[in-house]
Amino acid sequence: MNPSTPAYALTNNLRAFAAIISAGLLCGVMDITAAFITWWPKGVKPPRLLQGVAAGWLGPKSFNGGMATAALGLAFHFLIAFTAAGVFYVASRRLAFMIRQPVVSGLLYGIMVYLVMYWLVMPLSNFHGTKTVTSSIVAIITHIICVGLPISLVIHRLSR
Repeated sequence: MNPSTPAYALTNNLRAFAAIISAGLLCGVMDITAAFITWWPKGVKPPRLLQGVAAGWLGPKSFNGGMATAALGLAFHFLIAFTAAGVFYVASRRLAFMIRQPVVSGLLYGIMVYLVMYWLVMPLSNFHGTKTVTSSIVAIITHIICVGLPISLVIHRLSR
């Protein structure tokens, strides 16, 4: 196919879309599952955890919204996952290293997403969770395994 044809552009766009959606879905499912597993033993059930995600936008009133704010929290969670996948995809078009070295890129990207979420997004949101050394270590490891690596490996596989 000729790179200057509209069909080539459409095929490329569809591949990009498929890579971003697949990476975002995998990342979103893995990350929320890890959060449920991490917080359940501490008495935080899934709806409450998802309300905590929604509280970033709605503030503390999110915890009084029942399943509606839990659903909103889940939607926000996946919006963030798709955004993280999209950012990785766009960056990987400009930095070939990210596609050539997907494991290293995934490790670094997981750390970067953690830093952005916990040191930029959360402090600017309406919900400020508590941070301990242990919870920070768990969050970093979770972001590496459940965010950075799945996004990097899926983008690597689907966008060559």
